[in-house]
Amino acid sequence: MRQQLAASRAIATVTVQNVEDAKPLADALLAGGINAVEITMRTPAALEVMKIIADNYSEMLVMAGTVITPIQVRQVQDAGATCAVAPGMNSCVLQVAIEAQLPFAPGVATPSEIEQALEFDCDILKFFPAEPMGGLKYLKSMQAPYAHLDLQFIPLGGLTAENAEDYLRDDIILAVGGSWIASASAITSGDWVGITERSDAVMQQSELESNTN
Repeated sequence: MRQQLAASRAIATVTVQNVEDAKPLADALLAGGINAVEITMRTPAALEVMKIIADNYSEMLVMAGTVITPIQVRQVQDAGATCAVAPGMNSCVLQVAIEAQLPFAPGVATPSEIEQALEFDCDILKFFPAEPMGGLKYLKSMQAPYAHLDLQFIPLGGLTAENAEDYLRDDIILAVGGSWIASASAITSGDWVGITERSDAVMQQSELESNTN
């Protein structure tokens, strides 16, 4: 999970209503250079969409998002998800993920939640909601007491094409995630060209920051 996300640096967080959108969505993302997709468990189609992409696109890292119950851990794993993330730090869900050997990044927004995640030896954490909580400045202050532990974060929530660049500059950021790349409305309307263009833009930005660092 760490190696793949460190290489991709960008995750398209998607909410898909219709199963038939799975393949054109994956094609559009890959055409723009994005090979990591977080499929949120917010629609009835989510599990089938995961399975379709996992079965047909071996080059794509299939992440399950909004995994908030123990049963969902098993469901997304059976659907082919390589790893999962959650908006919060739920010890019951995390324990089941560990037992299932499914890489899992719990959501944190406070030092207390970081310490709860550390009890499970988590060193990759989802920072959510990133921008409403105070953005990169807040995250750097929050993680400072734990800097010696080499924690890395995946910020989601309020990220845009404009502010993603700031996050990508920092070493504590493993990858950025956001729905602006492939919004629910863009998927529903079949705006595959727009999704490819936004994917390409963020990947160029990511490559530029990697070269700068």
